[in-house]
Amino acid sequence: MRPSAVARFQRLFRAAAGIDVDKNDLKRYDDFVDRKIYDLLLIGQAHARANARDVIQSSDLPVSKGLQESVHAFRRLDEEIELKPILEELAKRPPLDLAVAEETEQALPEIVGGLTFALARAFTIIEPERRNPQTDQWVRVTTLFDLLL
Repeated sequence: MRPSAVARFQRLFRAAAGIDVDKNDLKRYDDFVDRKIYDLLLIGQAHARANARDVIQSSDLPVSKGLQESVHAFRRLDEEIELKPILEELAKRPPLDLAVAEETEQALPEIVGGLTFALARAFTIIEPERRNPQTDQWVRVTTLFDLLL
């Protein structure tokens, strides 16, 4: 990740939840985003198939009310931080059996932003006093996301 991108992510985590992340955290974050985008698209693919479609629409993605609210919160923060172009790179699509609609493709960066906002907030819920998440907090928070998404 470019140094300017690192600084922007650090600002996002600070603005969203008052926590500090470092380069090791950003590697964990990148792995988290890859897994969650894949999970969302995998379920979206199942929904598209269940509806006899060969294209994954954005409505096929399992975006919960909480994640949608986090997307909205991210949008407000992104006006200051301008991460969306960087998130477009992170929202890489894994190979799937079905095509992804253009609308769905365009929604992925903001969904990644919402996941990022929710992830940052989850750290403060899991351990409110810690300002710099350590490995055990990453494991707990990402395990929670794995249970819910």
